[in-house]
Amino acid sequence: MPPEILRQVRLIELRTRGLVNSLFTGEYRSVFKGQGMEFAEVREYQAGDEVRSIDWNVTARMRRPYVKRYIEERELTVMLAVDLSGSERFGTRRRFKSEIASELAAVLAMSAIRNNDRVGALLFTDHVEHVLRPRKGRKHALRLIRDLLVFEPTGSGTDIAGTTDYLAKMLPHKSIIFLVSDFLSEDIERPLKLLAQRHDLIAVSVEDPSEQQLPDLGVVRLVDPETGHTISVDTSDPAVRAQFDQGTTDELEKRRHLLRRLAIDEIPISTDAGIIEPLLRFFRSRETRVHRR
Repeated sequence: MPPEILRQVRLIELRTRGLVNSLFTGEYRSVFKGQGMEFAEVREYQAGDEVRSIDWNVTARMRRPYVKRYIEERELTVMLAVDLSGSERFGTRRRFKSEIASELAAVLAMSAIRNNDRVGALLFTDHVEHVLRPRKGRKHALRLIRDLLVFEPTGSGTDIAGTTDYLAKMLPHKSIIFLVSDFLSEDIERPLKLLAQRHDLIAVSVEDPSEQQLPDLGVVRLVDPETGHTISVDTSDPAVRAQFDQGTTDELEKRRHLLRRLAIDEIPISTDAGIIEPLLRFFRSRETRVHRR
C-alpha cells in the first residue's frame, strides 16, 4: 500500500476509533440487537434477579433458587453500499460528498467491528464496481477503509435498482444495509421497497448546500457530472432561481415522503457539517422507538 494511503487509513482509523469509543459504542449496540437469545448457564439466585428467570426444575433439585442466564445471539451483518457516481465527486464547502460519505462509512465499519459484527462494502455507480464481502476483524475494517479511499470507479451514473437487486441476491439472511447516496436515480421506489422488506435498510442521503441554493454568479456553464451534458444558465435571473428553488424543494420532499412511506430511516448528511450529530440523532431516535416496543 502506498505510504500516503497508509497514512490516510491510519488517520481515519484513529479519528473513527475515538468517535466509536466515546460516542457510538452504546448507541450502536442498543439499536442493532441480535436476532435472539441463547441459553448460557444456570446460577444461584441473587438479589435483584427477576422471578421469571428462575429455573424451577433446578431449584427443586438443589433446594435453593437458581436462575437461567442467556446471552444475546449476535451474528449481525452490516453492509455499506456506497455511491461513487460522478455527482458524489462534488462539493462547494469543506469537502466532496464522496469524502464525507467515506468518513461516515468508516465510523459505521469500526462500530460494527467493535461489536464483533461482520461488515462488508459494495461500491457502485451505474453498475456494481467493487464488492468486499462481510467479515469480522480490524484488518478487514482497515481494508474496507482503504478501498473507500483509493477505489477509482469506471462508471459515472447512478443505478440504485441494479445495486439493490445485487444486494438482495448476495445477502441470504436479514442484514443491516446502509445505502449511502445522493439518490440521483430514477424509479427507486420499487427497488427500495423490495430490499426493505427483507433487510433493515437505512438511507444515508449525502447533500451539498449549493444543490439546494443556486449561487448568484451570472451566466455560467454547468456540467452534469453523471452524463457530461453541459448547459448555460443565467444564475442571476429571478425566474431561473425561482424554478431551481421549487424544483429542488419538490425533489427533496418527494424523496423524504417516499422513505417515510416505505418505513426506511434516513440519515441526512451535508458537506458543510460533520457526521456526529446526524448519527447521534439517528441512534437516539431508533433507541427511543426500540424502548417503546
